[in-house]
Amino acid sequence: MAKRKAPVQKNETITLQFEDLTHQGNGVGKVNGYPLFVPFALPGEEASVKVVKVNKNFGYGKLVDIHTESPHRVEPPCHVYEKCGGCQLQHMSYDMQLEMKQNQVKNAMQKVARLPDVPVHKTLGMEDPWRYRNNIQIPVGEKDGELITGFYQKRSHHIIDNMKTCVIQDELNDDAVHVVRDIANELGIKAYDEKSHTGMLRHIVARSGIATGELMIVLITRTKKIPQVDKLVEGIRAKLPHVTSIMHNVNPNKTNVIYGKDTHVLWGASYIHDRIEDLTFAISARSFYQVNPRQTEVLYNKALEYAQITKSDIVIDAYCGIGTISLFLAGKAKKVYGIEIVPEAISDAKKNAKLNNLPNTEFVVGAAEKVMPWWKAQGLDPDVIVVDPPRKGCDEEFLKAMIAMEPKRIVYVSCNPSTLARDLRILEDGGYRTQEVQPVDMFSQTGHVECVSWLERE
Repeated sequence: MAKRKAPVQKNETITLQFEDLTHQGNGVGKVNGYPLFVPFALPGEEASVKVVKVNKNFGYGKLVDIHTESPHRVEPPCHVYEKCGGCQLQHMSYDMQLEMKQNQVKNAMQKVARLPDVPVHKTLGMEDPWRYRNNIQIPVGEKDGELITGFYQKRSHHIIDNMKTCVIQDELNDDAVHVVRDIANELGIKAYDEKSHTGMLRHIVARSGIATGELMIVLITRTKKIPQVDKLVEGIRAKLPHVTSIMHNVNPNKTNVIYGKDTHVLWGASYIHDRIEDLTFAISARSFYQVNPRQTEVLYNKALEYAQITKSDIVIDAYCGIGTISLFLAGKAKKVYGIEIVPEAISDAKKNAKLNNLPNTEFVVGAAEKVMPWWKAQGLDPDVIVVDPPRKGCDEEFLKAMIAMEPKRIVYVSCNPSTLARDLRILEDGGYRTQEVQPVDMFSQTGHVECVSWLERE
């Protein structure tokens, strides 16, 4: 059988009509049924496109010139937007972003979960979809003997060194990174060089409590010692008087992973606080805490609504992290059990339960798929299970253990519609029925979407 030939060639410039979007937000146009994916293009537009890559079934293009512009096209406020890989959708109106994310979830429900009739509601958006992130992790490099900071250019480890600000970051964190970099420059501290595995300062991390204004700085270095560390701390405290915690994390490995295993306090507390509604959370350097606390409130209230908890209910919160969802649930339930594989997170969860005077909680370190069968053997029968896994979704053994426990209701919080849909199919086959799915815009200006699903046992 003759090999199918693509109707376009690499480096050819063509005129293309765009009719759809990928889940990353790339425009999709077709040449004789052959799809081309083009960043920064929008449905309804006609443009000149240079073909940059040709595969058997699809290709990639680069936007050269727009002939017909979509009414949903807006001017990106960030001057390095097209270089940086952090945001993908700044050229798209916010209404269109929300619609795109709803469609992304709908497609996953239809094609992966095989649940075409499950209601997928309109995406719950933000009043102001900018400056929402409470955590910034910036790589440090060197240029002409000076330290530079900035995100990596997409698909590279080249730092965008003229990045003055990040429009989705909290301004407090933005300023903090620049201050720390400038002080380190004055003290002659050298940046880490990943090619030669020499130098010292790898990343500057700033975490802020949006509700409290508290600020944590984390210096991530290759070496255990920081030269002139006392002057560095003194300088940070003088320029950032609202700082409450200065931490040092050591990562001596030749790796792309940001954090190393060893973290200790240079000055102040080992954690900062933030508030969501009437709950207060202590957040340590490496603990997971949602990056958009304003929308976290929206997300967790929807999860609480779907859980329909009464004062007699026993609830399990799997992948509980520092206990954020657990404590929301504990205010309504008889008892909440939390599982998390990271020991530091469980330590924070216990601290947060005490901080909020919620003694009806119990937190356990371990893998959810192993702890759940053990709990079942001990006679624990939960009424509701809430699960909020990482992007890869739930382990199949965990899903089976959850089905075996037979809770009357499951609430599944997910940051990846594809793995959510895959897992919903397994739960459906195990006797649960998905009632509805609510997308929430936790990551404005990016292609990511969070959602909450409500399942009932037949």
